Amino acid sequence: MSDILRELLCVSEKAANIARACRQQEALFQLLIEEKKEGEKNKKFAVDFKTLADVLVQEVIKQNMENKFPGLEKNIFGEESNEFTNDWGEKITLRLCSTEEETAELLSKVLNGNKVASEALARVVHQDVAFTDPTLDSTEINVPQDILGIWVDPIESRVAHRLECSGTVRTHSLQPCPPELKQSSYLSFPSSWDPNSTYQYIKGSADIKSNQGIFPCGLQCVTILIGVYDIQTGVPLMGVINQPFVSRDPNTLRWKGQCYWGLSYMGTNMHSLQLTISRRNGSETHTGNTGSEAAFSPSFSAVISTSEKETIKAALSRVCGDRIFGAAGAGYKSLCVVQGLVDIYIFSEDTTFKWDSCAAHAILRAMGGGIVDLKECLERNPETGLDLPQLVYHVENEGAAGVDRWANKGGLIAYRSRKRLETFLSLLVQNLAPAETHT
Repeated sequence: MSDILRELLCVSEKAANIARACRQQEALFQLLIEEKKEGEKNKKFAVDFKTLADVLVQEVIKQNMENKFPGLEKNIFGEESNEFTNDWGEKITLRLCSTEEETAELLSKVLNGNKVASEALARVVHQDVAFTDPTLDSTEINVPQDILGIWVDPIESRVAHRLECSGTVRTHSLQPCPPELKQSSYLSFPSSWDPNSTYQYIKGSADIKSNQGIFPCGLQCVTILIGVYDIQTGVPLMGVINQPFVSRDPNTLRWKGQCYWGLSYMGTNMHSLQLTISRRNGSETHTGNTGSEAAFSPSFSAVISTSEKETIKAALSRVCGDRIFGAAGAGYKSLCVVQGLVDIYIFSEDTTFKWDSCAAHAILRAMGGGIVDLKECLERNPETGLDLPQLVYHVENEGAAGVDRWANKGGLIAYRSRKRLETFLSLLVQNLAPAETHT
């Protein structure tokens, strides 16, 4: 299979190991959850560690890919900056060194001499990771490196920490965007911003119960996303979603994760759920071919953001009944569709970005689904026979500034079955009409 996809799976697992280490190793966890109050010494240090976990994940992904595939680095869009300033005023550029000892020494400078934490981080960063998958290893396919672009969304990409419980959410900006999109240190978002997987990573509970397999919040909502797209067409080609926190051993309290992948290129469609069969309403649906066998079921299910518009919620309640689930994190909600837990992930706001959707989009394409622009779908006339408006990943939004250049401006719908999506859209449009049309 694609050597690039194989390497992406390995680096995503290494990134997941870093995420787990920061939660499970006491020296790192205490830094991660540390909340400094105004006027306390080293206030910036607590923020920097949360940022450090993010940048470290991205550096592992970027540098491993650069080492294996020279020249690819120019099309890997990751962290805004890997420079840190410690309490002594020293500016340090974070990078992976050739040895564990050298990386530990560099991290120690970032962490103001905290050798215990630095050595623990360096150990997991330099740990070898192997990834095997029978489906993945059974097919040989080569994707040309020079057509590829990569969006990376690590555990700490969109909201590094929440400074206020209400009102304005201020975030340390580490958006995975091209170098020319570098922003100021802080961005402001509205108070309706959904507590995403970053927030769940830092504060998330390990004891949240699922609702029909879907977790509303908690560590299970944390994802690491790597999406690969064609730089000429913007079509997603490969995707990796790593879920670091899936199950915890009751004796050791150590977490195990799960990795999902998909490849859709030149007529070849492969994914990690190839042999999975999901059972819904007593019928069998093969996730690898979600065609007409699922098209005529009148029942729909959807996962949404807790900040979704009331008009959308009201329409969904008429289409889906009580089969509407709230969950944290755009990556996790997309994963719920990939897993077959719901038919649809719908979001009407413009606050998801290319790095949020690219990985899941590639996997869903391999399964026969995709991710479309919600606004364009609602304005589309199905009778024209036009193709559904799939999201693309190579073109910025005209007239937009900063990270908004890469926002999914029209909202999105993630789906596994084209036929079910068409039926869902028809019902949604009807139920979004003025109330008097339903009387």
